[in-house]
Amino acid sequence: MPYVIGSDLPTEPAGDRFRALLERPGILRLPGAYTGMSALLAREAGFEAVYMSGAAMTATMGLPDLGMITVDDVCWYIRQTVRAAGLPALVDGDTGYGEALNVMHMVRAFEDAGAGAVHLEDQLLPKKCGHLNDKKLADARDMAAKVAAARKARRHLYLIARTDAAASEGMDGAVARAKLYLEAGADAIFPEALNTAEMFREFARRMPGVKLLANMTEFGRTPFFTAQEFEAMGYAMVIWPVSAMRVANKAIEELYASIRENGGTHRMVERMQTRKELYATIRYDEYEALDATLVKTVVPEAMPQRD
Repeated sequence: MPYVIGSDLPTEPAGDRFRALLERPGILRLPGAYTGMSALLAREAGFEAVYMSGAAMTATMGLPDLGMITVDDVCWYIRQTVRAAGLPALVDGDTGYGEALNVMHMVRAFEDAGAGAVHLEDQLLPKKCGHLNDKKLADARDMAAKVAAARKARRHLYLIARTDAAASEGMDGAVARAKLYLEAGADAIFPEALNTAEMFREFARRMPGVKLLANMTEFGRTPFFTAQEFEAMGYAMVIWPVSAMRVANKAIEELYASIRENGGTHRMVERMQTRKELYATIRYDEYEALDATLVKTVVPEAMPQRD
């Protein structure tokens, strides 16, 4: 039954459910999901939580990831993703959309929208993707104040502090910042844009007992590592933030090119999700069954052949 109307709607706060997943053995795998459909597909694939990337949400709006998205924009994405799949979501909170009071507003808004966790980063606006050059860092004490504000505002939201300091302040700077953010109330730490296995291992060695998040984004500064490899390096969570969007966008590019070249979609049909598969994913029959006035839909099994 779909979570939006079903009797299996989660009753525990999403933050508590996210925290419980982290308490289990093994690394928590968080694929990027930025729409209700992608969250449903993640759940069907067996994932128990998802990650919502600010870069992915912004890109779907046709905008660059430069801190232009708003709290209300993100809440719209959270609501549809959580409503569709019922999975606890870790949400990219960027720099908190301002200072302490803005951070507190963000935390409450994300909680009300259904988020399970959020991460805050220590960049200054205009922020950049963590794997790009010349990022401007906030003063560590100012970031700690934001973390403390988030901790004060949250009711259940799991709070992760991200530091982008490794690139400009080295490992010592990143570790010092992480410790300060933990003292301010962070539940976990996200060291961004580490670029070797040794860097990942060293950061984990210097943060014993701390839950750590690894970012496995493509085309960035981090080489490819598997979830198992990150777990062996000491990490409790791993995200693939924009991977689903990259694959979807490439497929759409190829579809449009095929329509333009061939005059139709006929050469792409084999690569499409069928109507039957779509309806199964969104549980069309179960929705339809809730309204006795609707006649049960008969789904065509295949496309008709031309004369």
